[in-house]
Order: sequence, then C-alpha cells, then structure tokens
Amino acid sequence: MDKALKGVKIIDMSRVQAGPSCAQLMGFLGADVIKLEDTAGGDNTRVDMAHIKGVDSVYYTIFNGNKRAMTLNLKSPEGTEIMDKLVKWADIILENFSSGVMDRLGFGYERLREINPGIIYASIKGYGDYGPYSSYKAFEYTAQATGGLMAANGLPDGPPMGTAAGIGDSGTGLHMAIGILAALRQRDKDGEGQRVEVAMQDGVVNLMRIRLIRSLSTSEPNERGVVLGKTNIPHTFACSPGGYDDYVMIHLRGYMWETVLAVMGKEDLIGDERYIDEQARNKRPKEVVDIITSWTSTKSKYEVFHEMAAAGVWCGAVISPEEVITNEHLIAREMVVDVTDDVRGDYKMIGCPVKLSRSPVEVTRAPMYSEHTEEILTNIVGMVSEDISYLKEEGVIV
Repeated sequence: MDKALKGVKIIDMSRVQAGPSCAQLMGFLGADVIKLEDTAGGDNTRVDMAHIKGVDSVYYTIFNGNKRAMTLNLKSPEGTEIMDKLVKWADIILENFSSGVMDRLGFGYERLREINPGIIYASIKGYGDYGPYSSYKAFEYTAQATGGLMAANGLPDGPPMGTAAGIGDSGTGLHMAIGILAALRQRDKDGEGQRVEVAMQDGVVNLMRIRLIRSLSTSEPNERGVVLGKTNIPHTFACSPGGYDDYVMIHLRGYMWETVLAVMGKEDLIGDERYIDEQARNKRPKEVVDIITSWTSTKSKYEVFHEMAAAGVWCGAVISPEEVITNEHLIAREMVVDVTDDVRGDYKMIGCPVKLSRSPVEVTRAPMYSEHTEEILTNIVGMVSEDISYLKEEGVIV
C-alpha cells in the first residue's frame, strides 16, 4: 500500500527539534527524507544528553526516525555542485539556521528557485525573517517566554514558568508541516514552489489562543494559572497510595459536579446550596477538596479514572512521563512502539499521532551519521565509486 506522501522528497538541513520533528512527521507519512549534515559531526543532538558513550542520544533518535542521512561540506566547490543536484531532485528544502546562513552558503531562496522553480523552501526561525526581533536567535524557552506562555503559566504568586511540552520547537514543527502540505497542494495546481516561513514565537502565540480570549475581551490583569476563568479549586486530587504522581484530574464544572457526587456515592450532596454552582463551590474550596479526596484517597488514580470516565466524567489519571512508555492504551494505539536497530540495539520510541486508514505508519530507526551518503550520491547524484572515494579524501563527505 502506497503511503500518503510517497514521492515527496525532502532535504532536511535542520537541527535539534523544530525542523527535525517536522521532517520526521512527513517521513512517518511516507515522504523520502534525507537528513543533510555537515562533515564536522552533524546534528549536535547526536551527542547532547547521550546516556551511553559512543551511541547516538535519544535526543537525536526521538526526532529523526524514518529518514536517510548523508554528509556534505557545503563550503567546498564539490559540495556546492552536489547540493545543486539535490535541490533539483527535491520537492522541499527544510532549514532552521540563524538568519542569513543559507544566503552565506549560497543557497538562499532566490538561488534555490533558480535551480528548481518548483522548490518549496521551508524556513523556521525564532522570530521570523522580518520584524523588530528578526535578527535574534531563539530556542524552546525563549519562544515560550516571548509568546505569552511563561507569563500565563505557574502559580498565582510565583514566577513565570515554562512547560515541559515542546510548544516552541515541536509546535513550530507541526505548523511547518501544515504549511508545507498547503504549499504542495498549491503547487499541484500551478507547478510553482514558494517560501514557507514559520516563526517559533508566532507558533506559540497561535497555541495560546484559549488563554488570549481574556486578553482580547475583558483585558483583566494577568494571573498565572488562570486560563478561562479563576477558580479556587484545584484540577487534581490525591489518590492512594499517596506517591509523587498519585493524582487524578477531575473536571467539576457544570453538570459534572452532580455526576461526580453520584459516582462517589455522595448523592446526599446533590442540590446542597453550599455547593450548588461554581460560584458557591469557589467560596468553599477546602470543603470541596475534602469531599473529593475523602473518596479518591481510598483508590488508585487508575481506579478513579476508570470509574469516573465510565460515567461520562471528564477526568484523567495523572500519568507520569515514565508511565507513558508502558501505558496500555498508548501501546495499543502505537504511540509507543518497539524499533529494531541492529547497531544501537532495539529500543522503544514514540510513534505517530496521525492515523490514516490508507497510509499506516511504520516507525523506522533514526539513521547513523552519514549512513546513506554513498547510496544517495550513487542513486540520486549519479556518481561512481571513484568519485565518492575522491570526495572522502577531500573531506567533502564523511
């Protein structure tokens, strides 16, 4: 069965997370992705946070599955000539270098479309290519800080806090994937490529829409932890046996309150004026917490979750990142998969969240450094073994 993006060809020049996560998602869906790395060691995530000496870090493998890898010194005449041929072959060039780097390498957008008028040039920057901040560099937490997220996150009396979710990086990667697909669809109509740009700050702001409702309407002063409206009642409640992550999230607003009471066997409190609505419950937050935890503390978070969810309550066991890896539901949905790797050893990996009925995803291992260089030079560029040996001797490839 053909994959949805079979025939789509991507040169992934990006590093770290935002670009690689985008290219990986496209690879999951069937695109042929070539990860193009320099000859000085490549993507630094190969070694950053590595927990086994001499083995690519999970920081690298988690964002680079379903790709091929090659090395190329773009500062050499031979490397430039090879890159010209790769651009002619490709549908998409993806990069997340600092502003000006691609132009200095001789492969800015104008040059790329001279080589291939149908090329889609996908560029990720911290603050974009124009605007007052456009010359500044950024990474995950700077995007969270300048996109409004940090100021909105945390405790009311505490400092701004970031989130562990890759909102700035992987969130931008998702936005870029959408932009690339739109550009491909438009090219289907007229044959012309275009530049697709996503700024990390812009991506965070887009994902902050739910919090920005208040900013765009009532203009109330910012208060950390308050999204749609202030509540004195926590979202999570302690469960047995009282461990670090033994909590359950339960939604208590609206009609859910009465359903929660019924599940807990506290029907006598249904209609009680002290807790009749959100406003009344907000005046008695400790009492509300005591009512809930007197029941949740006698059960595990999963017992509470299943009982409440079965009754239609919006709730969820607070699953730790470590529990995610062994969660039965995520494994059943292939969001946690086993990857075969004869070099590094088999390992567990995060799967693809997009499920297409006619394009099932098989997660393949991340490529080794320069693993497919000779294959690509032979099959795409049209070189013979003598040429490839010369390029190695001259340091054009590894």
